[in-house]
Amino acid sequence: MRAAIYARYSSDLQREASIEDQLEVCRRYANVQGWAVVETYTDAAISGASRFRPSFQKLIADASRNKFDIVICEAIDRLGRRLADTADLQDQLAFHKIRLFTPSIGEITTIHIAVMGMMAQIALKDLGEKTKRGQMGRVLKGRIPAGISYGYRAISSEDNDGGAREIIPEEASIIKRIFSEYANGKTPEAIARDLNHEGVLGPEGREWSNTTIRGQNQRGTGILNNSLYRGMLEWNRCSYTKDPRTGKRVARPNPPELWERAQVPHLRIIDDALWERVKSRQVKIRARQTQPLGAGIENYNPLNQAHRSRYLLSGLLRCGCCNGDFTIVSKNRFGCSTRKRKGTCDNALSISRKEIEARVLVGLKERLMAPDLVSGFVEGYQEAIREEQEKSKAAQAQIEKRKAEIDRKIAGLFKAIEDGLYEPSMKDRLAELKEQRIAVDQEFMAPPPENLDVLLHPRAAEIYGRWVERLEQSLEGENQLEAMELIRSLIDYIELSPSPSGAELDASLFGALAQILAVCSEISGNKKRPEGEPSGRLLSVVAGAHSPLYRTQTFTARR
Repeated sequence: MRAAIYARYSSDLQREASIEDQLEVCRRYANVQGWAVVETYTDAAISGASRFRPSFQKLIADASRNKFDIVICEAIDRLGRRLADTADLQDQLAFHKIRLFTPSIGEITTIHIAVMGMMAQIALKDLGEKTKRGQMGRVLKGRIPAGISYGYRAISSEDNDGGAREIIPEEASIIKRIFSEYANGKTPEAIARDLNHEGVLGPEGREWSNTTIRGQNQRGTGILNNSLYRGMLEWNRCSYTKDPRTGKRVARPNPPELWERAQVPHLRIIDDALWERVKSRQVKIRARQTQPLGAGIENYNPLNQAHRSRYLLSGLLRCGCCNGDFTIVSKNRFGCSTRKRKGTCDNALSISRKEIEARVLVGLKERLMAPDLVSGFVEGYQEAIREEQEKSKAAQAQIEKRKAEIDRKIAGLFKAIEDGLYEPSMKDRLAELKEQRIAVDQEFMAPPPENLDVLLHPRAAEIYGRWVERLEQSLEGENQLEAMELIRSLIDYIELSPSPSGAELDASLFGALAQILAVCSEISGNKKRPEGEPSGRLLSVVAGAHSPLYRTQTFTARR
């Protein structure tokens, strides 16, 4: 019998050696039973509250491939802490006729799964409540319940139960600088860019970004929203729960009355006056961003509307220098988001949204609607149909030949019997030939239709072109979303890179649309600019990882 072993430990309760301990216990059990261990699956430092564990998922996948006959684990709660997950695993194992064992119980049945799985789930919930209670106790004592914020380090002392912190002077000066510069009108993007240029490392030694500084006010994240810097410890601002579909934790802000607060004056870095100046500016910015667009409104932030609109190429543009996203950086212009957020990318060029969208649509309108391309496609399709017909005819001829051969052998046996040459072995031979005849009949294929041709309508190119134009017009009509999604589905991404001169942007398109355009070019046998095509760079077309098929002028861009 082939056995597979699964082991897991949670970082908050166990040590890494726990994996080896579990494997050793299971191996000894397998040896006693006389089973051969053929696979081991381990998930280290991963909670059993989620089934989305790499080795756990691989175990399920390998079970369907018949790689083992038995699964061994130290205890049921190693498989998972949720009853639904362990029950689903047992169902899948049972479907593939795979048995589940633990060294302490032996074979695991449905009753074991129901009772012990429920106990494991209750234990998980109880553990969460005890952990939360312990964190609350630390907060009430002025201790940090978990994590280390930028600007502080943990200290150990015999008279505390953990959670004590002290200020790091060098990082505290950076925090004061961030608060002061923001209060004086500097944007988080500009602050992050300057800190990165100066080589100042951010939290956990990473580069600074605007989101690290700005964070989210409602959740209390980001440098500017950390109340610890003003000497106030706030806990339980959010509740966390796992989405059962994805296994990811989802944060849900709690109302202020559920927060726990404690004064920690020894951890104060920012005075109240500077804190209030920052909060006041945040309120004003949020007020401008939530104002509706309308005449007579002053100080309206046009970027707010830009970020909330869904454009044709939103999320499909990449920077060729840093591989970051090209996003809206000013009204109706795309630019490198890494440069905007961190200032660490040298690609300072931006491009008009309308210009790059127009160039993608040019490919649809002018390159795909040429009459010779449509004719070439139909001819290619007809040729493929004819090839399939020939293959089908050849295969059918082979089947007919085999049928005739078997029929001939059966007739020979009957002739021998009629001539008095019967032997007992003839009966078995006749039965064998009949089985072969039945098998061949099951392979019988209906003959392909003759003269199956695709007729090209005299106005096919014109009709096709009309449909392409309708697709473009739909981008401005009531079917805008449907038309956008149709075009977006043909694009994997578009890469934007500075041209050799450094003053303009080159663009290369990857995805299904690029492959369609490449095929059209091969059919037409002409890679030159289509007649009547407007000047200026047309999107370079790249199928997969190949070089661009079109090398024309570059996009107009600006810094």
